[in-house]
Amino acid sequence: MWLILAFLSAALLGCYDTAKKRALIDNSVVMVLFLNTLFSSIIFLPFILLSAFTNVLDGSIFHVAVDGWNQHFYVLIKSCIVLSSWLLGYFAMKHLPLTIVGPINATRPVMVLIGAFAVFGERLNLMQWIGVFFAVVSFYMLKNSGKKEGINFKYNKWIWAAVAASMLGAVSGMWDKYILAPAESGGVGCDRMLVQSWFNIYQCLMMGVAALLLNRSSSDGKHTPSMKFEWRWSIIIVSITLSIADFVYFYALSLPEAMISVVSMIRRSSVIVSFLFGAWLFHERNLKAKAFDLFLVLVGMIFLYLGSK
Repeated sequence: MWLILAFLSAALLGCYDTAKKRALIDNSVVMVLFLNTLFSSIIFLPFILLSAFTNVLDGSIFHVAVDGWNQHFYVLIKSCIVLSSWLLGYFAMKHLPLTIVGPINATRPVMVLIGAFAVFGERLNLMQWIGVFFAVVSFYMLKNSGKKEGINFKYNKWIWAAVAASMLGAVSGMWDKYILAPAESGGVGCDRMLVQSWFNIYQCLMMGVAALLLNRSSSDGKHTPSMKFEWRWSIIIVSITLSIADFVYFYALSLPEAMISVVSMIRRSSVIVSFLFGAWLFHERNLKAKAFDLFLVLVGMIFLYLGSK
C-alpha cells in the first residue's frame, strides 16, 4: 500500500513542478511562494477547525490532532527547513530549464538513503539495491546531459541554489521520519495531519511577512524586475497538486512498514512527469539525449517495486 502511495505522490509532484515552472516564468518568486503557502493553508484550515471544534472528522484520515506546543515546535522546525528549501528551489526553477532542475532534485534520495542508514538503520534487499543503482546512474546521466545546454554547473549560482534546495529537502525527509515515528520507536509521534496542516500555516505566516517587506520596498521606489508579479491560475494548481502529493506522502510514511529511503527514491521519479511536460509545454532542448536517462529511471523504479513486494 505504501509503495502505491509513493508512486501516486511522485506523479502529483511532477504536475506540481510543471505548474510551478509556469507560475514562475518572469514572475516574483516571493509572491508566488506566498500565494502557494496561502492557498495550501486555506485547503487545510477547514480540517483544523472541524477537528478542533466538532466531532465530524473523528476517526477519519483527515482528523487533525489537537496537541500542545511540544508537537508544534517540531512542526515549526520543519516549516523553516522546507521554506528554506522552497525559496532556493523556486529561484532555481525560475532561472533554469525544468529538465535540468528535475535531475538535480532527483539526487535527493541518495542523500536520504545515507541518512536512513546512519539514523534509522534501514537496510535494502538485493532487488532494491539494483533499483537504487539504476536510479543513481540515471540521475547522474541526466545531470550531465544538461551540460550540453551550455549551463556551467560549477559557476552557475542557480545550479548551486538547486543543489542546496535538494540537500535541505533531504533533511526535511529525514525530519519527517523522525517526528512521525512513534515515541516507542525513538520518534516524536506527531500526528501526520497536524504536521501537514500546520507546517503550511507557519510557512504562510513567514512568507506573508516577506511579501509585506517586498511590497514596502517596492512602494519606496526600490522596485526591480525580479519583484514584478502577474497572477496566473497555475499558482492555484501548484498548491492543489502539492497538498494532495504531500497528504499521500505523509500517509505512506505513517504506515509502519514504510521505508523512507524507498519512498523518497520513488518520489523523485516525478522527474519523468516533469520531463514530459517540459518537452510538451516549454519546448526544452536536448530531449533525445535525456530519453535514455529517463528509461533508466523507470528501470530503477521497477526494481524498487519488485524488491518491496
